[in-house]
Amino acid sequence: MNDRMKAVIVDDEEAAIDNLCFELKKYPWISVEGVAHNGKSGIRLIEKEHPELLFLDVELPDMLGMDVAIKVREIQNWDMHIIFYTAYNKYLIDALRSYAFDFLLKPVDSEELSKALGRLREADGMKNPTSLLVTNGHEGEKSFMVVTPMGDLRILRVSEIGYFRYVSDRKIWEVALTNGSFIPLKRNTRAENLCAYDAAFVQIHQSYIINMNYLLMVQGGQCVMYPPFNEVDELQVSKKYRKEMMERFCQL
Repeated sequence: MNDRMKAVIVDDEEAAIDNLCFELKKYPWISVEGVAHNGKSGIRLIEKEHPELLFLDVELPDMLGMDVAIKVREIQNWDMHIIFYTAYNKYLIDALRSYAFDFLLKPVDSEELSKALGRLREADGMKNPTSLLVTNGHEGEKSFMVVTPMGDLRILRVSEIGYFRYVSDRKIWEVALTNGSFIPLKRNTRAENLCAYDAAFVQIHQSYIINMNYLLMVQGGQCVMYPPFNEVDELQVSKKYRKEMMERFCQL
């Protein structure tokens, strides 16, 4: 590890930033190189500074912290550790720590920060590139984090998802799960955000995105899916998306 580890903070709450910066002054081996207040400026700052440590708010004004992390992966060619921090329930944070990322609860507690930085120093010798999708104990399978309209966080595995649909009267996207349930997603969720989570997610219509791993065939302009989605009859392929979807299908 270098004498000073470069850090960047991406958060829209000034009080939370001030509190974190105050706590980080206790660690002379960390140097805060910059602060950004939204996702877009955060990505620019990260690209400029190439920090080794990123403190990233889960929910930003223009995008989710996870979306920032995914976009950073596209430009990242250096080692960087991510610590998410959020005002969500402490018990949820403890559960999320069992995944690939570290999480802190706002306002940042001195003892919890010390533990997180201790884990960071222990792991620093590994020099692995940042993993931006959660590993979950299912070897080779990826997961990601979504936020519901009520502000709840959910970790979903790609294999749990059959498709996404846009509910126009509520102006939200929903995700259809293998257990038959639907989870509504936060209002500012966009189709491109959902498709970016995994290459298996392909848009087939303005209102539908399917998991290609469940696609059996396309018949009469309709997607026929493997169980448990084999009785779904709403997945129509529109002309706009048909060519790309069929090209992806042929690549499977």
